[in-house]
Amino acid sequence: MLTYEIDGKNKYYTLYLKIRGDILSGKLKCGDKLPSKRTLAQNLSLSVITVQTAYEQLLAEGYVYSKERSGYFVSDVNLTETSSARSEKHASKTQNCEQEEAKPFKLDLVKGGAAAGLFPFSVWARLMRGVISDFGEKLLQRVPCSGDEDLKRAVADYLYRARGIEVDPRYIVIGAGAEYLYGVIVQLLGRDKLFAVENPCYGAISACYNLNGATCVPVTVTENGVDCVEVENSKADVLHLSPSHQFPTGAVTPSSVRARLISWARSGGKIVIEDDYDSEFRLIGKPLQSMHSLCPENVVYMNTFSKSLAPSMRIGYMVLPPALYERYEKLFGGSACAVPVFEQKTLAAMLDGGHFERHINRLKNHYRAVRAAVLEKLQTLGTKCVVSDTGSGLYLLAHFPDAPSDEYIKKVALKNGVNLKCLSDYLLSPLGGVTGFAVINFSGITAEEVKNLQIK
Repeated sequence: MLTYEIDGKNKYYTLYLKIRGDILSGKLKCGDKLPSKRTLAQNLSLSVITVQTAYEQLLAEGYVYSKERSGYFVSDVNLTETSSARSEKHASKTQNCEQEEAKPFKLDLVKGGAAAGLFPFSVWARLMRGVISDFGEKLLQRVPCSGDEDLKRAVADYLYRARGIEVDPRYIVIGAGAEYLYGVIVQLLGRDKLFAVENPCYGAISACYNLNGATCVPVTVTENGVDCVEVENSKADVLHLSPSHQFPTGAVTPSSVRARLISWARSGGKIVIEDDYDSEFRLIGKPLQSMHSLCPENVVYMNTFSKSLAPSMRIGYMVLPPALYERYEKLFGGSACAVPVFEQKTLAAMLDGGHFERHINRLKNHYRAVRAAVLEKLQTLGTKCVVSDTGSGLYLLAHFPDAPSDEYIKKVALKNGVNLKCLSDYLLSPLGGVTGFAVINFSGITAEEVKNLQIK
């Protein structure tokens, strides 16, 4: 039986490297039968999908071959001793790098990311095979600039089911992630437009707008979302905000403020970009009404599948007002969509078949447990801690009023193996009253990791 130490986030890759190393070193010889997927999974306390993915990688690279109903066997890898030793050394080095990169801290509350262990590999693989069977050579054809029609329709249907948003699929644009779509928006609206962005906020938003030639002005975020007076006095043409759950403050924009912002947009012919980046993860209660539903002619609705599936998937979408979509067609009609049609068709099948919603429900159960563990751990720190939590999203705001500085908070956290940022780290311009707040991003950790953390 194969016995390995498997840790880190990329467990399937670690297993693949271990087995490949044994093949290259001669510990596993030509014709040796590998354990069944289920047996090896039980022996190493891994999921069957993890073992299957490792085996399939070895199969694809020719290190093993399969016999129907018999299993996997070691191939005749005819390498010299020198090249074998070199490959094994490289595999060991690569494995160490993977583990160091995957787990530099006991808890990483900054990097975040999707729960990789819950990705529905078997469902995704089955849907991909179905897409190949159903569409064949059509997958090699050019994709329209706004995206595959099947995915646009599936997204529209999903938005109605999950968010109660009625949209015409024609006005949906599929793009390669949020940053790509930010650039498209600048080209659509014009580089001469002034963009108002929340302060504090996720820094990549203003950075992307600036990179594409736009000018940004920060507007203060209060406990009720963006300050309407600042927006109205900013002379901005565009307002980018996350009304349902602002990052990093967690502020939820009440209906009265939304109505005032919509009135601002309508009266001046301005555009509101509603970034609904984590709407799937409202862990308590129902999703909030979108601003797009209230004013589709002035609101661009935007979301991605980065948090719900994987950041590497690079699939996002936005719903444009009809007039703006006409301009989009004129500007981009001659280009092709940046997202491969194979992935678009597969995602459409996932949405249509109800697999995506089932996946989201599993993720929400997982994150509820992580959130509960974080809240419990915060109460055991031995220092005053006030948590701001709206039940939405994958992070909390923890206020430590007795902490002398934000640097002190981060230093104490790092001493305990915890990487985190404070609210002040997300400021675009100076603001008062933001010190002592730690942003607890729990999207990339597990409840067990939180419970096992020993605080010194």
